[in-house]
Amino acid sequence: MPPDTTSATMSVAVRPSGPPNDASGARLPGDLAIWFFILAELLAFAVFFLAYAFARAGNVEMFNESQLTLDLNSGALNTVLLITGSWFVVLAVQAVKRDATRLGARWLAAGMACGFAFLVVKVFEYSAKFDADISLSTNTFYMFYISLTFFHFMHVVLGMVILAILLVKTRQGAYGSREHNALESGAAYWHMVDLLWIVLFPLVYVMR
Repeated sequence: MPPDTTSATMSVAVRPSGPPNDASGARLPGDLAIWFFILAELLAFAVFFLAYAFARAGNVEMFNESQLTLDLNSGALNTVLLITGSWFVVLAVQAVKRDATRLGARWLAAGMACGFAFLVVKVFEYSAKFDADISLSTNTFYMFYISLTFFHFMHVVLGMVILAILLVKTRQGAYGSREHNALESGAAYWHMVDLLWIVLFPLVYVMR
């Protein structure tokens, strides 16, 4: 009696030929476009950082002397605030991926609060410098200090606008375990802002 080739063929056809695509595997979170944007922003800051390093190498004594007038405690506090804010945003994304959108919204609000506190501390820093008649034209160090930190300041403002939009949409139920791409994109931008400050703080406030 001939073997049942029909059954065998069906069995082979149903059996998967290899491992399925792992959707949860390694990948860049968020849209690819946000990563091109982040790369462009990092390159722009890298040019600023290199220009600062070259200028400092040409007048180390003046840079060191001016650097001593900066409020190191305020800079350190802002570092803690941004790192904590990034941690809150990570928790927000993780919560939304578990469909815990209310919790995710709360973590996003906490991340925004850290960003707002950062801006408040920075405004007090700027106010103290302007009250001391320090401006972009005082010397090369202050030109870089004000330019670099204000450029970063505006990125924090933009990051908070992005987080605010994500917070509203999260509360509306736009994101969850099945759809969180935009949330990851916004989180990636916020982490970039944090990373830039982690480089900027020791470069401008600490290194001598």
